[in-house]
Amino acid sequence: MKRYAVILLILFIVAGILGSQQEIGTPNPEMIGIDTAQMQLKEVSVDRFEYEGFWRSHISSDSGYTTTRLFAGGPMGKEPIPEEEGLDIPDDFVLGTRVDFLRRGHSSAFIYPVRPIPIEGITKTVSVWVVGRNFNHTLTLLIQDFFGRDYEIYMGRLNHQGWKKLTVAIPPQAEDGFSGIVQRNYHYNNHLGLKITGFRVDVDPWEAYGSYYLYLDDLRAVTDLFAEDNRDPDDMIDGW
Repeated sequence: MKRYAVILLILFIVAGILGSQQEIGTPNPEMIGIDTAQMQLKEVSVDRFEYEGFWRSHISSDSGYTTTRLFAGGPMGKEPIPEEEGLDIPDDFVLGTRVDFLRRGHSSAFIYPVRPIPIEGITKTVSVWVVGRNFNHTLTLLIQDFFGRDYEIYMGRLNHQGWKKLTVAIPPQAEDGFSGIVQRNYHYNNHLGLKITGFRVDVDPWEAYGSYYLYLDDLRAVTDLFAEDNRDPDDMIDGW
């Protein structure tokens, strides 16, 4: 009698183990594709630096002075955005900034638009083509989040020759919807994304002499447009 009880107990334990393995290993159809089905990624052009006077620059008057203007040219390696091919969108100029140093030391030069540039959707990455002239200066992206809070994201060192594409990932916001770089608030689905407020060049004091030349072109972003394309068409606008 005890032998049968032991056998039944062993069979019960084995059946439980197999059942648990099947439960863990079998995908739940309701959970498949949550990260992908609700994401519509697209590369968009933020600015091609084609308009004179839209971008400006600044450095502390104790450190030097800056000059910013457009020049004809651009990187040979950049690929067009497929959706924009054949639309005859102007792309002839790049943005050049010259920094003339008055003294050697720690300083920063700012390159900024006359008004912040919004990016539609939820931004995943931001990229820009840069000529850095092989200096040890660094480039930082300046942004504003959903609440208008300012953040800076390091893009890279400018110690390269010719054109180079620098790309940075935008950190995802915290689950509470208020901490970190917030691009979407669950209360307001008609307001999404972040804004580009400019770039900062942090100068290596050992190379802060003479004139420094920097060129920018083709500012782009990879953004998730799922929420933009799936808004409630009869929702109310809170702009009053």
